[in-house]
Amino acid sequence: MPRITTVIFDMYETLVQNPPGTGKISFAKIIEQQGLNTTADKLWEHWLPANEEFGITRVEPDRPFQSYFDAWKGGFERSFSILKLDGDAQAATEHFFRDLSKRGPYPETDEAVADVQKRCRTALLSNADDGFLMPNLELLQVGFEMILSSEQAQIYKPRPELFQLLLSRLGVSPDETAYVGDRQLEDIFGASQMGIHPIWVNRDDRPLHPDLPTPTHRISSLSELPKLLDKGLAL
Repeated sequence: MPRITTVIFDMYETLVQNPPGTGKISFAKIIEQQGLNTTADKLWEHWLPANEEFGITRVEPDRPFQSYFDAWKGGFERSFSILKLDGDAQAATEHFFRDLSKRGPYPETDEAVADVQKRCRTALLSNADDGFLMPNLELLQVGFEMILSSEQAQIYKPRPELFQLLLSRLGVSPDETAYVGDRQLEDIFGASQMGIHPIWVNRDDRPLHPDLPTPTHRISSLSELPKLLDKGLAL
């Protein structure tokens, strides 16, 4: 059984919290700041389809890379147009970025990651723009040897090229690397394609999607990760 020398972490809903409903709170602030005659629910309802479409099309290999900022700004532009609002999509997206960059870590994050760092090298790989990822990382007490965002690489998870790029930069092989994330598609499937050992963080006991790989290793909290690594991982 290969020894794990390197652990790569996902960011959102793995290290930091991003609970449902926080987006609508940001939208309510945007509406108030811009004096828009609508509700957070209505704005969210018309913005969400653009975000969902972005989540599907962004992994198409032949499609030009689009950042979160550009995609979300386009969603605001479309929402304002449909709702006949004189809104500022640029300012709305900037506000949304600021709010997202302030997501707090889970209670166990700093201690668990610090414990892992006594055993392994650590890195971070996130589908994110640096505009909200980098300031959000400053809220953690721990750092990482290497950080790679989708914006830097111009590639989104679960495409294997993104994982390969980080492995190459770290100079490690897939069989000595674990990837810790909360999403079955982007994290578990993405890492599995490269032969990386995937570890699924499933805090709320979500059911498995039957059409995606079943995670070999599951934890309900990052506090379980050091002991799992000590036991050894096998694909």
